[in-house]
Amino acid sequence: MIGIFDKNIPRAAVFITDFFICVASVCIAYLLRFNFRIPQAEIATFIYVFPSLLIVRLLSFLIAKTYKGIVRYTGTRDAGRIILTLAIGSLFLAVSNLISYQLLKIYLVPFSIIIIDFLLTAFAMVVGRISVKIIYNELINPSSEKSGVIIYGAGESGIITKRTLDRDKGMRYNVTGFIDDDKRKAGKKMEGIPIYHSSEIEELLQNKKVMHLIIAIQNISSANKQLIVNACFKYNIKILNVPPVKSWINGELSFKQIKKLNIEDLLGRDPILLDLEKLRSELNDKVILVTGAAGSIGSEIVRQIIPFVPKLIVMVDMAESPLYDLELEVTEYPSDRKCQIESVIGDIRNKDRMRNVFETFKPDMVYHAAAYKHVPVMENNPSESILNNVLGTCILADLAVEFHVPKFVMVSTDKAVNPTNIMGATKRIAEIYCQSLNNHNPKTRFITTRFGNVLGSNGSVIPRFKKQIELGQPITVTHPDVTRFFMTIPEACQLVLEAGALGKGGEIFIFDMGESVNIADLAKKMIRLSGLELGKDIQIVYSGLRPGEKLYEELLTSEENTMPTHHQKIMIAKVKEYNFESISADINDLIAMFNSQNNEMIVKKMKEIVPEFISQNSVYEKLDEPIKDLN
Repeated sequence: MIGIFDKNIPRAAVFITDFFICVASVCIAYLLRFNFRIPQAEIATFIYVFPSLLIVRLLSFLIAKTYKGIVRYTGTRDAGRIILTLAIGSLFLAVSNLISYQLLKIYLVPFSIIIIDFLLTAFAMVVGRISVKIIYNELINPSSEKSGVIIYGAGESGIITKRTLDRDKGMRYNVTGFIDDDKRKAGKKMEGIPIYHSSEIEELLQNKKVMHLIIAIQNISSANKQLIVNACFKYNIKILNVPPVKSWINGELSFKQIKKLNIEDLLGRDPILLDLEKLRSELNDKVILVTGAAGSIGSEIVRQIIPFVPKLIVMVDMAESPLYDLELEVTEYPSDRKCQIESVIGDIRNKDRMRNVFETFKPDMVYHAAAYKHVPVMENNPSESILNNVLGTCILADLAVEFHVPKFVMVSTDKAVNPTNIMGATKRIAEIYCQSLNNHNPKTRFITTRFGNVLGSNGSVIPRFKKQIELGQPITVTHPDVTRFFMTIPEACQLVLEAGALGKGGEIFIFDMGESVNIADLAKKMIRLSGLELGKDIQIVYSGLRPGEKLYEELLTSEENTMPTHHQKIMIAKVKEYNFESISADINDLIAMFNSQNNEMIVKKMKEIVPEFISQNSVYEKLDEPIKDLN
């Protein structure tokens, strides 16, 4: 039975039904106008008025295509289009009436007939469609068979979400309520659905038969989102999220676009306010060089630079395919977001290649995001680590000075603070070189930005957890107490741009990373957001700390303190200054050791350059024993 009613009513049947409604409306309008006793003179005029009125109605239906909507999903927009179409037709008849009077001194149709006919036709067509919708929803496809849904957001996005659920074929969702932060909306109804204040969320989830909660607004605060998620976890409610309007297909929301809430959405914080004018003055009509442009950070820096309309963005990376994909992406932007792009395949360790890049494009600013970053991999490959993270940075920095680049922004990491691994130590050495070079030359300002893990970056923990969940594998966490700072990729890159514009030279900018996150708790939340149950559907397995890994990370060394900036999320670290000649000589000695491939000798030299580098959970811990003995 349901299968029969699931089929859409043919458009021809809808058109014919509307036609007969018009016929009946005209006849009833005449009967009502003349109290069911139509004068003989009016009957004579009825003979030519009747077909004229029907022709006007049929033409307006064909032009407006009122018969094309799916009747059982009729909404206010459909009703509005029907009423507007009928009103235009009636207005045409009224104008024709006035012209007839001016020419022939007679009214072809009494105005009262036009008004009554309009009201009857509109009422019959709208009510007829709504009746079919009610019959389908309440009798053929009753709410008792549907999953209860509450929509967070009683604004335009909320009502669009509700209509999308109603419209989607085969879905079994019944919206039982809206939730909104606006107290003025509480107690009212929208399309017959009650609106509740957000303070009532726990009571609603507890008392109503709700299976899903859909977050339909984009400007919800991080704190409110956290409260919603915690309440849903408590009552085992699945959470869905409506994407931003710009992501809707052809400006319309599809049910398939309503997805499960991502952990990135949950950990992301309130939007960052940037000094747009300052950034525009720094980037507009300038040549910008981005290294590591195909990586997660480098590619996002490119995306965020584009709206400021630089003269040229030079994207440098060794990864051919990701760089090509990025080039395709940014060249397909709308015309108001396009700028000249140049993709350069190159290795930052190759001085001749990089010299050619600087000589050819003469950049006004360099964003240096290229680096090896995986801690366990670098722990096993110290020689390659210093070649890329140290030598590569030194080559770029020296060329920036040689070619009078006004500003050089280096992307560093919190792992450079009291490093316990090779990767963090190489980044700290690169920081030291850039700072000392800044003090050594007056031409180029070197700025360092330091932050923690970014959500969803290549090789980070969240994509790994997602893959394990999708495959039904146990989630592997190194240690139950391990914590990390997290920041979204767009947020990190926004702060990199802001710090770059703010920097005068020689600073290490550190970002407010918020509260550190327990990785085990993060895994548990991802399991819940996936609709699975820990211990039943999926397990967490503790694998032990990896080489060079520490339980928690820091943003400042014990010898450092910070100074505030105009931006509440950016601080300046006060760090020890180094003599350029001395540090340059040490780094040259370190790089020269690459040819020996003697890992212990390389790491020992790194520890001499960075005395606070104490290995942890690593084979190089033995090199620290003399230091530990002194302590």
